[in-house]
Amino acid sequence: MKRPLVGLVASFFASAAVAATGSQVGQVQFKESTLGNGLRVQLSEDHSSPVVAVHITYDVGSRDERSGRTGFAHLFEHMMFKGSENVGNGEHFYQVITQGGSMNGTTTSDRTVYYETLPANQLEMLLFLEGDRMRSLAITQENLDNQRNAVQEERRQGIDNQPYGQAFERHQALMYDNFAYQHSTIGSMADLNAATVQDVAQFFKTYYAPNNAVLTIVGDFNSRAALKVIDK
Repeated sequence: MKRPLVGLVASFFASAAVAATGSQVGQVQFKESTLGNGLRVQLSEDHSSPVVAVHITYDVGSRDERSGRTGFAHLFEHMMFKGSENVGNGEHFYQVITQGGSMNGTTTSDRTVYYETLPANQLEMLLFLEGDRMRSLAITQENLDNQRNAVQEERRQGIDNQPYGQAFERHQALMYDNFAYQHSTIGSMADLNAATVQDVAQFFKTYYAPNNAVLTIVGDFNSRAALKVIDK
């Protein structure tokens, strides 16, 4: 059963607005359409500041992992910043930050999200970066080894070397009968070590397709013009 990603994404921006202003706001008004390749697009114009926020949600999380490959959804989130056919390793970060923007990504049990905020005149550049890695991620042994090490160090710092750091994992194992939610998003060291390049390629092919994603843009842009760029 598909998760209600429309409500999830819309509530994300509504919550951000509440946090920024310290008060409740009305419902976020947006237009939604679906491209020929299945990508769902949500556009919400806000001309109060010359800035755009781009948010892409993939309908995949640690609930989609199988036994022996835990932590894979989060590991793959890291892989998405290692370059693609027309974008070099680390260039995604470089292009966004040097244009005065900010960015990050997160993984939970139910979804993986990538988001950026940039000056409004950089929207087409940002859509190119997202489109290129959705189409042609650089899946190599070198990139996998590099990001596997990064995730394992993240686990050491946040869980293994923290007082009671593994308590949440123990609780999950006790609370759930379904393996999908019985394990932590970051996964185990053994499973991370077992991940192969073939695993990465198959995960990319299965879940990082346009028809498994929702692209949301909020900010200072023209919806009709933006949709033409998105379609391109």
